[in-house]
Amino acid sequence: TPRGPPACVPVPQAPAGSNCYSCCCPPVCSCIWTDWIDVSYPNASHANGGDYETFENILANNPSWVCEKVENISCRAEKFPNIPIENLGQKVECSIDKGLICNNKDQTITGPIPMPVCLNYQISVCCTPNIPECLPSTTTHTTTTPSSSTVSTVSSTPTSTTTPVPTPSESPSSTTTSTTIPPSSTTTSTTVPPTSTTTVSSTVSTPGTTTTV
Repeated sequence: TPRGPPACVPVPQAPAGSNCYSCCCPPVCSCIWTDWIDVSYPNASHANGGDYETFENILANNPSWVCEKVENISCRAEKFPNIPIENLGQKVECSIDKGLICNNKDQTITGPIPMPVCLNYQISVCCTPNIPECLPSTTTHTTTTPSSSTVSTVSSTPTSTTTPVPTPSESPSSTTTSTTIPPSSTTTSTTVPPTSTTTVSSTVSTPGTTTTV
């Protein structure tokens, strides 16, 4: 029997009355803005201090905070929420990679306060929804695994079997090197001087007797 169409369920993000189903409408993956976050406060008595609304500090202050991917960020000063931070006269970093960083040592006596101290800032981030269909797919990394098998097959080919085995007729060529050593040790035996022999003869003449020694 032929199979029926896949079962469809209404999409929760779809507007009411749209008659949109999960099998025909993609999920809404637009980033969602958080409330204003303020976990750090600048200390005017420390020149090396500042205001640090970083993602690391936010997670340390609230371990349950989850933001799969920060797509956008908005930063503002608590006392001047309607003034852009670039118009406040302070050196502030506001990025989707770190969050907000403001160092007291980087400030000068200008702007809305007559002190070289960071203002208290707040941030709001726009996070990707924690939905599998909205998160980056990791299947592209698994497709690269078969390429490693091709490397192992190339390295396993025994190239040493192609080297020629020397034939017995080639073995005499190695004996010619041993005959080139001259026997120089025989010349030293001729330097031994001959031993000298001395014969002493004396003749004593006596009457009637002759003795030779």
